[in-house]
Amino acid sequence: MAADIYREALRLASDIRDKYLRAVTYAKIGYYMYRVKDPEYKSAFKYAVNAASIIENPVVMAKALIEIAFYLNSVNPKTAMKVFQQAHDAIVEFPQPVRDDLLLELVSKLLNLERIDDAFFYAGDIKDQVKRNDSLLKILGAYLQRGNMRRARLVVEGIEGEPWHSIAAVETIKTHLKREEFGSAIRVLSELKSEYWLGEAMREVAVHLKHSDVPKATYEKFVDIALSLSGETGFDVLKSLLVGLGNQGELDFVMNIVEKLPPEQRWAVIEGIVETSLDKTDVLSGLLDRVEGEEFEQLAGRIMVGLLSGNIDRRYVDLVRRIGDATKDDAVRVKVATYLSKLGDFDGAWEFASRVRGHYLRSLAFGSIAVAKLNAGDIDGAIDAALEVKDAKWGSWLLSEILTKILEFQTDGEVREDIEERAEYQRGLWEKG
Repeated sequence: MAADIYREALRLASDIRDKYLRAVTYAKIGYYMYRVKDPEYKSAFKYAVNAASIIENPVVMAKALIEIAFYLNSVNPKTAMKVFQQAHDAIVEFPQPVRDDLLLELVSKLLNLERIDDAFFYAGDIKDQVKRNDSLLKILGAYLQRGNMRRARLVVEGIEGEPWHSIAAVETIKTHLKREEFGSAIRVLSELKSEYWLGEAMREVAVHLKHSDVPKATYEKFVDIALSLSGETGFDVLKSLLVGLGNQGELDFVMNIVEKLPPEQRWAVIEGIVETSLDKTDVLSGLLDRVEGEEFEQLAGRIMVGLLSGNIDRRYVDLVRRIGDATKDDAVRVKVATYLSKLGDFDGAWEFASRVRGHYLRSLAFGSIAVAKLNAGDIDGAIDAALEVKDAKWGSWLLSEILTKILEFQTDGEVREDIEERAEYQRGLWEKG
């Protein structure tokens, strides 16, 4: 019964008027006949090739040959490659952009069949740089997935222009790092010219170094690469590596390097670690352990800005309280009080706000508590917070603002958190006056 179905399919396919569709359908039928070991599959493929040969439009004929070869590959790979070659020979005579578009299709089919070497060979005939490089990147990915680093290297060398060459190099570096081939990674890394992609590669290096059991000497080799580059490029690459390692918790190594940098570069690295590690309390706490004095205050302020700009989360409460206890900077205390008030930790917020001395900053600290209390529905508590600012000018201003916000809360059911913005505006008015 099954054999009758396939023969009937062949008979019905002969009635398909469109020659392209007839040829491709014969090939599909031949493929499925081969899978069920029907010996007539050879006839089906002969019909497919014959149907393709009478297609008048050479472009359509080439498309048909590509499809036939695709299905024929499972049956007879050697014959399939002859058909692919026949299609290729026709395609290279076509005008652009049809020529390159069909070559892209040919390369794509070969990649789908995991004939990577053949895909690489034909991709070299694509004239348009963008299309050729896009194909080569796909071919590179296939080689890297197989771990064929020798062929991958050839692909990278064949990719011209940016950003494709750098993308290919970085992908190759990633694979070398996964395989812990650090020497090979260094070789490819040293060939990168783009500052941006050097930075991207260094971030990958940082992640893999942390998760590999390598001596610190290996870390230092990558640092040496960065230091060997001149000017801003060298520092940017070094920064990417150090920020990545810092984010991975290698703070002792990073801070040992950072101590040798000029102050502005030192801070740029520390700030970069904060920006990339706001979800890691251990890294932030470790940074605070390793700085002191003015740098501690600068770091504490940067951490608090980062935390306030994200989701307020109770897992940061110990870190925030630690900053509040250690800082001598009233501006940082304001941020601590603001964060704790947003968490609903009003006792803690009040404690740190009470330590703020300047009238302007004190109004911000208690203002944030008042707004948080209003949003929690505690009108009396909001007024009490406003009254904690004893200065005649700023106390009066804050009380006025909070009374207005009480009405805002009654009307809209929520309060805008714009106390700091409004205080800055008011301070500007008084300074002008």
